[in-house]
Amino acid sequence: MNLVILEAGDFIDESRAVLRDHRHRHITQVHRASIGDTLRVGRLNGLAGSALVESITGQELRLRVTLDKQPPPKLPLTLILALPRPKMLRRILRSVCELGVEHLIIINSYRVEKSFWQTPALEPAAIKSALIDGLQQARDTHLPRVELKRLFRPFVEDELALVIGTRQALVAHPGGTASQKTVSWVPSVLAIGPEGGFIDYEIKLLQQTGFATLAYGPRVLRVENAITYGVAKLFG
Repeated sequence: MNLVILEAGDFIDESRAVLRDHRHRHITQVHRASIGDTLRVGRLNGLAGSALVESITGQELRLRVTLDKQPPPKLPLTLILALPRPKMLRRILRSVCELGVEHLIIINSYRVEKSFWQTPALEPAAIKSALIDGLQQARDTHLPRVELKRLFRPFVEDELALVIGTRQALVAHPGGTASQKTVSWVPSVLAIGPEGGFIDYEIKLLQQTGFATLAYGPRVLRVENAITYGVAKLFG
């Protein structure tokens, strides 16, 4: 935990916060903080800063908080991601936050098993928990916007053009070659399918909506590696 995220309910006044949950245990047992120590903290969707440990008991930890720093900026990136396997989802959500993705849209695809959409990992509280883990790792405070789209074709045909707007739109395709030159550090939309990629029909629909192919070479990557590779290509 490189930064402790504080939420509105933790504050007892403008400059003091009380922790009674897993953060209390982590700070006292892992960081072994003592009274008078200073911690890196940030308010969720707000500023970052520091906190002085004022008191510690077995039940709670009291902090005097100073928030005076901007978090690292988000990348101008909308990531469209075919729903991964549930056991991978939490790790991928954390990675999305660590990389600084601004907007995440999780979509269906032919190769996504229907049962994946029933996972508890898609509950709002579970998504938020995974994202906060990523924020704390990256010393960020602002959650990315997350949307779930369960129907591929209606989303692509009815909504995707508005998502793209004037942005560069690219789809990762295993074994494919680049269909246009990739421009770095411009607002972008990157679509990544399930392992093995989107099927040809889905690629065709995306291309009709304005997507060009981002070459990934001959190797088929795991989804989390494909995300990192794509972000590095665009913003490395």
